[in-house]
Amino acid sequence: MATIPLTKRGAEKLKEELQRLKTVERQAVIQAIAEARAQGDLSENAEYEAAKDKQGFIEGRILEIEGKLAAAQVIDPSSLDAGGRVVFGSTVDLEDEDSGASVTYQIVGDDEADLKHGLISISSPIARALIGKEVGDVAEVNAPGGLRHYEIVGVRYL
Repeated sequence: MATIPLTKRGAEKLKEELQRLKTVERQAVIQAIAEARAQGDLSENAEYEAAKDKQGFIEGRILEIEGKLAAAQVIDPSSLDAGGRVVFGSTVDLEDEDSGASVTYQIVGDDEADLKHGLISISSPIARALIGKEVGDVAEVNAPGGLRHYEIVGVRYL
């Protein structure tokens, strides 16, 4: 099984979700199933079917998270020393050469990506174009809107 890169923060979020699913969500769905069973005929009981579906989803998600955590390679960006190069976990300040707009992204694992918070997936086109570059380099990104050029203005390991 291949390793899955995660930042320390991303691994903690997955552990918190796993804990919540096991202790809160699982117990709630067990209670809902018990209540639906108490209503009698299960063949026409929509509440029972919905609770069983939710139970299947919760158990599947628990297995998925446990698998990801078992295969995870947890990387603490603050302990990185990549010599100014863009690597997994680094925070990159960019300037769009066409519009002059400045953006800041942190390169994170697929499960952690959230563009609204400046977190981009390691497998995204922009992250792949940035990996290995240094301050002053220009990254060409083949974006859905066409070819974009970003100058790397800063690389930090937070």
